[in-house]
Parts: sequence; structure tokens; C-alpha cells
Amino acid sequence: MAEYDTMVDRFYQDRNAKADEDKANLVAPMPSHDWHLPQTAWQAVWRGMCNRCPSCGETKFFPKLLKPIERCQHCHQDWTLQQADDFPAYLAIILTGHIMAPIMIAIISNTNLPLWGNMVIILSMAMFLIGVLLQPAKGAVIAVQWWMGLHGFTKPR
Repeated sequence: MAEYDTMVDRFYQDRNAKADEDKANLVAPMPSHDWHLPQTAWQAVWRGMCNRCPSCGETKFFPKLLKPIERCQHCHQDWTLQQADDFPAYLAIILTGHIMAPIMIAIISNTNLPLWGNMVIILSMAMFLIGVLLQPAKGAVIAVQWWMGLHGFTKPR
């Protein structure tokens, strides 16, 4: 067993060893129908936003709320390489803020509700919007990563 300077070194060495092992076991994607590949990045992003596989558009992309499929059943694209991390949440929060700003101004200036009433309405609307926007944002980010060949994906073209 090699000596490690810190726990961080050990973590990254273990992580890199796992990544190398995963790459060795990786099966290259074999699209059965090349005509299903998107023609543009926007088409791939739209498929990801609509909960469809960005590669073929046939398979449901998120079987759970925010966990994408590991491998598409139709085109055999491996999606375990995606690293969306926090970027979809940032996108959802930014969009929610831009949508909610005029709504908050309108609610506060045009109603005579008490402060707690305004807060309940505004917070519930904001939470609803974030919940609605988070999955499409994650699908779009993963589709962009795949289209551009980032994080181990091979470019589709």
C-alpha cells in the first residue's frame, strides 16, 4: 500500500483508480440508428430538457427525479460519465429569480396582504419554479457535456 501525504491525496488516487477501471470496462456506444442522432446542439439540449435521451430521443432520460439513466436502452449511450454537479441548480435559481422578480414587485405593490402573506405566496411560487426547472436544467447540462465531448464523452460527430 502506498504512503499518502493527506487524506485528500488518498481520495483522489482512489477516485482516479476507479475511473481508470471504469474506462477499461467501458463499452463504446453503438448507435443502432445514426439518423436518430441530433443534427444540432440545440436539438440535443431540447431532448435533454424534455426528459429524453439526448443521443436518440427515444428513452426516458430520468427514471427518478434527478438521477439520469446509466445506459440508454435504445442507442446504448453510456451516461455514467456525466458530471452536472451544481450547475443545473445554479441555472434553476437564476431563472427562478428572473421570473420571480417582476411577480414579487407586482404582488407587493398591488395587494394589501400582510408581510407574512406575501412571504408565503412568494416562497411557495419560488419553490415550485425551482422544482419545475431543475430536471430540465440538468438534462440540458448533460446534453451539452455529451455534445461537446466533455468529461470522457466522445463527440457524436
